[in-house]
Amino acid sequence: MAKPSNHIHEQQITALLGAMTLEEKVSLCHAGSKFSVNPVPRLGIPELVMSDGPHGVRQEISRDSWEPAGLTTDAGTYLPTGTALAATWDPRLAKKFGAVLGAEARERGKDIILGPGINLVRTPLCGRNFEYYSEDPYLIRSLAVPVIRAIQEQGVAACVKHFAANSQELNRNAVDAVMDERTLRELYLPGFRAAVVEGGCLTVMGAYNKFRGQHCCHHEYLLNRILKQEWGFQGAVISDWAGVHDTFEAARFGLDLEMGTDGPYDAYYTALGL
Repeated sequence: MAKPSNHIHEQQITALLGAMTLEEKVSLCHAGSKFSVNPVPRLGIPELVMSDGPHGVRQEISRDSWEPAGLTTDAGTYLPTGTALAATWDPRLAKKFGAVLGAEARERGKDIILGPGINLVRTPLCGRNFEYYSEDPYLIRSLAVPVIRAIQEQGVAACVKHFAANSQELNRNAVDAVMDERTLRELYLPGFRAAVVEGGCLTVMGAYNKFRGQHCCHHEYLLNRILKQEWGFQGAVISDWAGVHDTFEAARFGLDLEMGTDGPYDAYYTALGL
């Protein structure tokens, strides 16, 4: 039954693309607000809505600022941090964690939840270590897979992040992670590979940092060759917020959706040229 269903979806996608204007296509490549992508109402394409984060659905903010929206209907569970979850060494508990996160995201009308964060813990000075699971690639993959599967069983896409080699917050937009291939493959990539191949994650978020001299959100080797070609990833690659730095590289090197911290949204790298 899977093949006919996939075939029907491909036909629908092809028909929609054929009916869209160039401006409408480009509008789906970048943010329309802090946490959403604009809809195409005339073709029945709804707004795509996402939210932080790895440990619970974020409090609603105003569409174009970081100020709270002041709603009284957006309560959510503050789940344990990644390090706390990993300290249990329990994939069954990870599955329950993901089920709660996915269900509450779905209830709040989110299409994508921006988690889990599975970067390797490499230094105690990294300000986001609490979000991540471990310094052990095997433990990371053992917990990430059930979390992702459980989130997506609730009808919400998981967004595994930050791909890849994101190990510090200081100068995170400029630091260049340089390592040999064996280190990359044996330490930094196993969790992400498992998230894609075993977990079936629907979205992947690029990292702020550079890797071997090129920014990760539009990195030819990481995104095109490893993620999409080697691992067969067919979902969406989303930039970290304001993690894009080049229109040509974004278009050619594997990025699908550019998100950012501020407007105007039609001035983003992936909107330039129209």
